[in-house]
Amino acid sequence: MKYVILSLFLFNSLWANSLDIIELYRTQGISAVEQEIAKQLKTKRYWDYNLANKDVTNGYYESIQYVMICQKDMKDIKLYDTKNKKQLFDSSVFIGKANGDKKVEGDLKTPLGAYNITKRITKIDQFYGPLALTTNYPNLYDKSQGKTGHGIWIHGLPFKEERDDYTEGCIALDNDKITTLDKKINIKNSVLVISENKLEEVSKNDLSIVLSSVFKWRDAWKYNDLNTYLSFYDQDFQKANGQRIEEFKKFKKNIFNRKEHKSIRFYNINVIPYPNDLNKKLFKVIMDEEYKTKRYKFVGKKLLYLEVKNNHISILAES
Repeated sequence: MKYVILSLFLFNSLWANSLDIIELYRTQGISAVEQEIAKQLKTKRYWDYNLANKDVTNGYYESIQYVMICQKDMKDIKLYDTKNKKQLFDSSVFIGKANGDKKVEGDLKTPLGAYNITKRITKIDQFYGPLALTTNYPNLYDKSQGKTGHGIWIHGLPFKEERDDYTEGCIALDNDKITTLDKKINIKNSVLVISENKLEEVSKNDLSIVLSSVFKWRDAWKYNDLNTYLSFYDQDFQKANGQRIEEFKKFKKNIFNRKEHKSIRFYNINVIPYPNDLNKKLFKVIMDEEYKTKRYKFVGKKLLYLEVKNNHISILAES
């Protein structure tokens, strides 16, 4: 509770017409203070203020520490430490033989997007060098777009043979480089972002829209406001279980009609730019979620793929 009160002293400068926070607590109690916090989290103004002095060049990160950015046109990969705000690593790479975003199995293209590192493997064919870091291509958004293929890795070079200066879609580094990169990251706390050209600096305005909208979406969900909740979803939306938008609407209508009291908490929020060839402002949002009703409890990861357009978000895929 002390943390809440002290934090709100910092927020107080944002509240031009609000009650003094101490008076709010004195007269209405801690629940009123919490309600005011929830209200502020839904405002773009708060997030503009929050991000004003933050370096969000490569995205907004509360829990992901290591961001690898592969720029395909430069055949280069860089590693950034989001907590200590510095570049840790830089190397040339080999990428897929064909240009453009990966669409189908065997097209020899390296995908565009943002990917998790799923495993570190060392017991592999000598062709891949000393180790490989596997990715989750195709991710949920890729699958919603009908993309196919598998086995997109970051790996080394052959020990015993010459190789071409391109891959079938993976990202390959010299063996001393992949070993160095491996030592510098924690794969459970990393993300790989692959862009065709130089990754554009992420707009603080777009991040403010995303973050404030996520909390508006949460409140619509929490308070069973079905119309507002569904307004955040794109007509091409797909859920991880395969539900498309019309089926999803029917499912949520049944859930919301129960009028259950919900507790929903988001924390460790990360907003990652999602390069693409569709000329869209896409982001991957991953955060921790605590969801509770009398019937159900969930504690785990919430994942959203969304587009920013016309100063609003449109959720494209969710798990």
